[in-house]
Amino acid sequence: MKKVIIDTDPGIDDAMAILFALQSPELEVLALTSVFGNVDIGQTTRNARQILDLAGRSDIVVSTGASQPLLHPFDGGAPFVHGENGLGNVQLPPPRAQLSGLPAAYFLIQQLLSSPDRLTIVALGPLTNLALAVRLEPRIVDKVERVILMGGAALIVGNVSPVAEANIHNDPEAAKIVFGAGWPLTMLGLNLTTQVVLDAAYVKALDDAKKPLTDFITSILPCYLDFYHTQCGRDDMDVHDLSAMVYAVAPDLFTAEEWYVEVETMGRCAGQTVVDYLGSWGQDPNVEVCVGVDAASLLDLFYERMTA
Repeated sequence: MKKVIIDTDPGIDDAMAILFALQSPELEVLALTSVFGNVDIGQTTRNARQILDLAGRSDIVVSTGASQPLLHPFDGGAPFVHGENGLGNVQLPPPRAQLSGLPAAYFLIQQLLSSPDRLTIVALGPLTNLALAVRLEPRIVDKVERVILMGGAALIVGNVSPVAEANIHNDPEAAKIVFGAGWPLTMLGLNLTTQVVLDAAYVKALDDAKKPLTDFITSILPCYLDFYHTQCGRDDMDVHDLSAMVYAVAPDLFTAEEWYVEVETMGRCAGQTVVDYLGSWGQDPNVEVCVGVDAASLLDLFYERMTA
């Protein structure tokens, strides 16, 4: 069983990913660490706890993380995508899942150094917590089995600028530290996650299942789908954070390339993940970049776990 810590900014797609992890016997979810991103840190922390409650896992601890990027102010998140509360404006009961007394960076250090096993970190938001942790205590690199992150874009356009994806763009300096830390790192960027599309028929199948988790998911999805419809003219949605979590469970569904990836931190291209796929810089690969996926099997697996 793979032991994981989920670093997250819930977020509708984060919620789907977290619920999938909690329903997957291949994973032992040790903790969640929250970070600013889709909404502010107070709301992401609350959402993380409420998602655990919903899944009947209030025993899992949540550690509150960074409230802003390393070097610049947080510009406010994406309520136009995820709703004002990050969960499609669906109201849940007050959270019961316990909070750690340690800030996320120190909590990550404690968990990693005290564990007899190497741990996997699945990062679904800006990478500020991970960057702070590895700068404070470089020894944690050897205690990480792998960092699996949803972020970046390999050889395609971004979603918040012509070149940058939102998680990396929200704290490019942190991403640069994480990409250069030396731990095994797998990137599932927009080039991969846009291959996994959840359409109206799939949403209907979830709705028809009439299970507690599918009822929750179909209650939060309309906000996300409305964004795709109004902003993109689409009646479906890309599956971002869930794709990264499925990789943690079923990496055989994905194909990947080992490349050197540099994160741009300045100017109009801040947040760009520059992939040296030609090897022009002569640098050893530092990232496993996912480039292909069996999307149908991924979505089948999510449906199976949510309806079990």
